[in-house]
Amino acid sequence: MADSGLKRSALIVASVAAFLTPFMVSSIVIALPTIGQEFHSDAVSLGWVTLAYSLAAAMFLMPLGRFADIHGRRKVFIWGVAVYAVSTILSAMATSLPMLIACRAIEGFGASMLFGTGTAILTSVYGPAERGRALGINVAAVYLGLSFGPLVGGFITQALGWRAIFLATLPLALLIIALAAWKLPGEWAEARGERFDWVGSLIYGAALVAVMYGFTRLPGVAGFALLAAGVAGLAAFAAWEGRQASPVLDIRLFRENTVFAFSNLAALFNYSATNAVSFFLSLYLQYIKGLSPQWAGLVLVAQPAIQAIFSPLAGQLSDRIEPRLVASAGMALVVVGLVLLTFLGGGTPLAFVIAALVLLGLGFALFSSPNTNAVMSSVDRRRYGVASGMLGTMRLTGQMLSMGIAMLVFTLVMGRVAVTPEYAGPFVATARPLFAVFAVLCTLGILASLARGKVTREA
Repeated sequence: MADSGLKRSALIVASVAAFLTPFMVSSIVIALPTIGQEFHSDAVSLGWVTLAYSLAAAMFLMPLGRFADIHGRRKVFIWGVAVYAVSTILSAMATSLPMLIACRAIEGFGASMLFGTGTAILTSVYGPAERGRALGINVAAVYLGLSFGPLVGGFITQALGWRAIFLATLPLALLIIALAAWKLPGEWAEARGERFDWVGSLIYGAALVAVMYGFTRLPGVAGFALLAAGVAGLAAFAAWEGRQASPVLDIRLFRENTVFAFSNLAALFNYSATNAVSFFLSLYLQYIKGLSPQWAGLVLVAQPAIQAIFSPLAGQLSDRIEPRLVASAGMALVVVGLVLLTFLGGGTPLAFVIAALVLLGLGFALFSSPNTNAVMSSVDRRRYGVASGMLGTMRLTGQMLSMGIAMLVFTLVMGRVAVTPEYAGPFVATARPLFAVFAVLCTLGILASLARGKVTREA
């Protein structure tokens, strides 16, 4: 077991990195209306600023988690931060919306190296008895990033413009690289010597792109065709992996490990039901309620602030209480919050919006840390990178599905039009079907969470 100094260093480095990416994501969400005004973009096109990042990260996350298990998690982690840093500079220089979307895709590639290694490094150095607490602190850092993002992002957007958001994160990225190189000696590569499955990785990435891009093209014929091709690709990936001695993803984990399978499924449902909430509310608060980016950020900060406060406590709780019970209770609170948001209207008081966000934040805090603890504790050390990568893939795929559902509802209810005062009615009308779908998805997540069974922790 690692000494206390290494544990502390790993927790600091992983947590600072865990703060970086969500800070950027939530900062950009609050700046989307300003970006849309500069590039004269509609709500559906603006969604790609978020979606391109998530899609690129999801494509590479699991293969790079496996790559890190073989070649070293520290090495992949540092390279990920470096790619992320370069992409922020390129994003700040974007001269068109397509260029910004391409830069965000590069940013997602860098982020995938962080997502696939940070949690795995923590799981490597912390034993089962204290792992929940460490993961809870790490998750709290994520939510601190989400909390500060709307607040700081709104202030920066208003005072300096949206491009300054990207440049503001550059010093933090450089700090993470320095800390990782200085404070994390050696490597974690328990699968060293095993072969990396390049063919399987390519099949997986192509299939995932087809599924997600196809979803955004619904209800058109091209959308259904891409979805069918993507599902066929994922089936081919599963068949290919089942024949490999050193697969990217050991399919037996889903057949034989119910904790791993259903915990990941619960994460997929949860993120599918929640990620687009901030996207919708950012537009709602600024276009419908007339708030400035800074004040909209102050309202949106309610959810991640609650998550940051309660995540460490939920993580510690999952060290003592069966994770599925804590996580399932959290998801039930999320359902209540989503149901409340179906009643949004043009005259809805801000206090009602904040109350719903507080419920969502508390529910998400109770779900995320225990669910992460369950996934990471259900596999052996050789698969920590893969487990972290798969959990991250479920998160990002869920986020993409959530944005895809939001864009589909926008397209069906109000069409591909800019959100302006004359379209305020149709925009508000999207709230009821959108959040009703999300509430149903989260209810399915509760069932998956309860079905996972008990976690058997390694010694």
